[in-house]
Amino acid sequence: MTDRSRTRLIVLQVLVFSLLAALGGRLWYMQVVAGQEYQAAASENRIREVVTPAVRGAILDAQGRPLVQNRTSLVVSVDRSTILDLPNDGKPVVRKLADVLRAPYPKLDKQLTLCGSPGAADPPICWNGSPYQPIPVAEDVPSGVALQVMERSEEFPGVTAEMTAVRDYPKPFGVNAAHLLGYIGPINADELAAAEKQDGRRGSTYTSFDLVGRAGLEQVYDEYLRGKPGVKKLAVDSAGNVTGTVAERDATPGDYLVTSIDAHVQKVVEDQLKAAIDRAHVAVENGTDSGYPADTGAAVVMEVDTGRVVAMASYPDYNPALWVGGVTNNQYERLASEKANFPLINRAISGEYAPASTFKIVGAAAAAAAGYSLDGPYQCSDQFVVPGSTQSFTNFEAGMNEPMTVARALEVSCNTVFFGLAYNMYVDEGGLDAGPDAPEYLMNTARGFGYGSATGIDLPGENAGRIPDRQWRRDYWAANKDFYCNFDEQGSPQEVNDSYFQQLYAELCVDGYQTRPGDAILSVIGQGDVLSTPLQTARAYAAIANGGTLYRPQVARAVMSPEGEVVKEFEPKDQGQVPATGATVQYIQNALANVPVSGSAAYRYTTFPLDKLPIAAKTGTGQVEGKASTSWFASYAPADDPKYVVLMMVPEGGTGSGTSAPSVNEIYKAIFGVEGSQLIPSKAIVPDGKPITSLPTVNPDGTIDLPKDDGLPGSSASGIPAANTGEKKSKRNSRRRRARAL
Repeated sequence: MTDRSRTRLIVLQVLVFSLLAALGGRLWYMQVVAGQEYQAAASENRIREVVTPAVRGAILDAQGRPLVQNRTSLVVSVDRSTILDLPNDGKPVVRKLADVLRAPYPKLDKQLTLCGSPGAADPPICWNGSPYQPIPVAEDVPSGVALQVMERSEEFPGVTAEMTAVRDYPKPFGVNAAHLLGYIGPINADELAAAEKQDGRRGSTYTSFDLVGRAGLEQVYDEYLRGKPGVKKLAVDSAGNVTGTVAERDATPGDYLVTSIDAHVQKVVEDQLKAAIDRAHVAVENGTDSGYPADTGAAVVMEVDTGRVVAMASYPDYNPALWVGGVTNNQYERLASEKANFPLINRAISGEYAPASTFKIVGAAAAAAAGYSLDGPYQCSDQFVVPGSTQSFTNFEAGMNEPMTVARALEVSCNTVFFGLAYNMYVDEGGLDAGPDAPEYLMNTARGFGYGSATGIDLPGENAGRIPDRQWRRDYWAANKDFYCNFDEQGSPQEVNDSYFQQLYAELCVDGYQTRPGDAILSVIGQGDVLSTPLQTARAYAAIANGGTLYRPQVARAVMSPEGEVVKEFEPKDQGQVPATGATVQYIQNALANVPVSGSAAYRYTTFPLDKLPIAAKTGTGQVEGKASTSWFASYAPADDPKYVVLMMVPEGGTGSGTSAPSVNEIYKAIFGVEGSQLIPSKAIVPDGKPITSLPTVNPDGTIDLPKDDGLPGSSASGIPAANTGEKKSKRNSRRRRARAL
């Protein structure tokens, strides 16, 4: 053997031994190091899970009336993976199923299409859940139709019909509350992946079969409401045949969510908001003889000493039951339609509007903080002329042309008194030359009253409003400078040809970051660039009513198990004090108490028993360029012992006293039991007209003790069994009604 041959043989031997060593090392790694991992993977390949959804918990009002519960329904579902394995992707089966269900085939096809795939409809019409989960396509199916599907299973592979719990809305007193309650929908792949990475209850119990909260309380408190699904793990062989049960866990029903909402008050507020809008349509005031366009609005009732929300309405609303089983194309398009005024928007927390004269409580507090005497006297003139210029600002109505205190200016809503105060504060701060450390009395006071930041209410979709301080103006100018300076190229043709806009944007290009006298003057009356949500304004008035404490608005009161145990109770959360002394707060309280007596709303209280139920209030009429005025009415009662704030706002609804005040009065009458000129506590729809401090009774068997006048249908068709029947029927009138929130 030559040396060359011997070298080749050695190289070959080294190569062979290297390969054997690598294979041996890999085998050792797979069997020893990663053995458990591969064993677990192999186990998963031979185990299949059967998931039983948990019954979702009920949502109750403050007295225990179910606002959302469950009922049983015959549901037809389609296993998409089975259908796609059939010839022609199972379309003949789907067409046959559509015929049996008497449903349009295109609708059924869209329901079975995964969201995000080519040609898919928008959620929630498409399927937004796991592609391996049976997709419910029809609910409340007649038993005869369900039997056809079940008995002809060979014709409908992958199609099942079974009893399932679905969401139900009993609507006590006919209440809607859609924006508060929200709705549910199937979990999607991204949410499931995110949940698997989380620790705790949520991440450990999500499955691809879950329905989760998509809005309102259903979304915020989903982790409590949805419970834990039951899981049966089945062992299968290589052919997919079941060989046994590996493990089994029963489903755990979700907890009950007790809210601070009173269903009866909620219904009154919803009705009165609609009544205010209808009133605006036929209003004859301030030269208007054909009414106002008013087509949206919001109202809030809140406890002054806790921040708990008793009622919240937004118009237009929608039927929350539309989401049960998925909405149609037409229904979803309407819910998201500008023409329908976007019914999905909760305007009480998401709508941002100029708060108008309701904001004057901030101006009064700011003036006191800046060292100005609230007793004046200040001249209430027809107009205020900015010193050293020809720029003038007028009262909404003619001035009284007399000297007055700030309190009287609040009562009669005199703009020019506040214009003067705002201008003087602006000058004291440094005017155009104010530096970054300028005190900004008005803006800082507004922030201290909670304006310009989210309240933190336990509902999704809240907006923060806007307080246009000097920093905001600089930021806004920097973001829009390019447009201002290139207006000739970027503006609309109509504006570009208008000399007013040419001059305006030329000035803004140079020094649009500056806070000018007019900015301060408009801001003090809640106009210009100031924006507030109705809830922010309601919270500010609650703080005045209770002596200066800002509370976080809260809808949830407690979480209770289906057996009646308190899982979690939500206590009121103090968010600090408003930037005003006790004396200033008392001064504003006294002024607001005179608004219905001798102020801008007095004509609305000529027949109201203010001697028995005194009301503190402030009117507001917001002026918007190119639109009708926004009606505001902020109030609390009783003025001498405040319990509730009631606020109503109607965009393009006219004056606060003309449109909103009458509806607010009707809400107070219902809450406290006012009939004619009498105050009758026994007629109050809230017990004794006082905030409810106790939780409803949930019995160990899951039934709920309800008030006698519960506003709920008595038939079992509503999902709530009638009260005590059979041999106990004779005791029916002496016992409180009980309901089972299924």
